[in-house]
Amino acid sequence: MKTNTIAVIGGTGKTGHYLVQELLKRKHPMKLLLRTPENFTIENPLIEIVQGDARDSEAVNRLIKDCSAVISKIGQPAGEESIFTDATNNIIQSMNSHGIKRYITITGLNVNTPFDHKNDKVKMATEWMYQNYPKTTKDKQDEYEILVKSNLDWTLVRLPLIIPTSEHFRTETNLTDCPGEKISAADLSEFLVSQIDDEAYIKQSPFLYNL
Repeated sequence: MKTNTIAVIGGTGKTGHYLVQELLKRKHPMKLLLRTPENFTIENPLIEIVQGDARDSEAVNRLIKDCSAVISKIGQPAGEESIFTDATNNIIQSMNSHGIKRYITITGLNVNTPFDHKNDKVKMATEWMYQNYPKTTKDKQDEYEILVKSNLDWTLVRLPLIIPTSEHFRTETNLTDCPGEKISAADLSEFLVSQIDDEAYIKQSPFLYNL
């Protein structure tokens, strides 16, 4: 039975709770995948908790069952192997098996697409990431390639520095470059939730930033 429930991965990170609050504001029922549910303090009848890790296909399957879309704000756990392609493969497999198409997720400025005209600052930041975090940076690029080959209605939002604030500012999207240097967590969450029913960026990787 499909509902309008949203599956959420990464709802407890530094900025994950802003996404949960935005979904609650819009009265979306949700299922949250949490590695440590005891650290999650929001209680609401719209929230169902699924304990598990995005690298565990069974946990991802339990999460995605009976949902209508998936939003992931998954972050890299400190000191662990890069998580992004493993998690993405599990998510795609589970979404396909449950017949769910809409997948919205985030990544960094360092991901390149064939359509980019990145400015020098963004190019330098991308090179810096490859020099200092080669494994996770490559893993995020590989995540993009996996999504491109998938049959999901995916949107991969590329982000500058996320500022943990509930303040709102003017935002802009751009498919080829990122002129802005930051994005507020509240603006990001609003954008991610708006994409559930918006088809403008299906199978695309827009940059999102504050002006």
